[in-house]
Amino acid sequence: MKVKTLIAATSAAGLLSLTGCASIVGDKEQSVTIDSTPSNADVVIMDERSSEVFEGETPTTVTLKKSDGSYFGGKDYSVTVSKEGYKSRTVAISSTPNGWYVGGNLLFGGLIGWLIVDPLTGAMYSLSPDEISADLGDSVAKAEDGSQALNVALVQDVPQEVRSDMKLVGQL
Repeated sequence: MKVKTLIAATSAAGLLSLTGCASIVGDKEQSVTIDSTPSNADVVIMDERSSEVFEGETPTTVTLKKSDGSYFGGKDYSVTVSKEGYKSRTVAISSTPNGWYVGGNLLFGGLIGWLIVDPLTGAMYSLSPDEISADLGDSVAKAEDGSQALNVALVQDVPQEVRSDMKLVGQL
């Protein structure tokens, strides 16, 4: 009976040595949450090859691949959040080796996990940031032809209830 237990334990240890720590505890994909002020803004996500991988509206949660499928091929993304009448924002999402890949393989996975298994599965990466909250700022006035417009008025011509929303832009 002890021989069977020893064989089972040795087999299990052998199988574990053929895996990587990040591949055991990690995923090939990661969720990224995207929100904006104001809400219902358009979201376009492009990958490092300038291929569109997602198009939608905020708020949303998108599942993105962490690897491009090549050896040591982490994915990077560009997220653009825009809404008509507001400034658009672009945020970069990058992949970096995670703690399970760095520390876990140092302690448990060894060279096979570090150099073969984890780099091929993509589980070795984490995407950062995993939450994006884009503030698109104040609404930008537009003229009829689509260009930005600036309206100038004398203070005495502005209704009293609107004056609290005014902003000083300079003095003569």
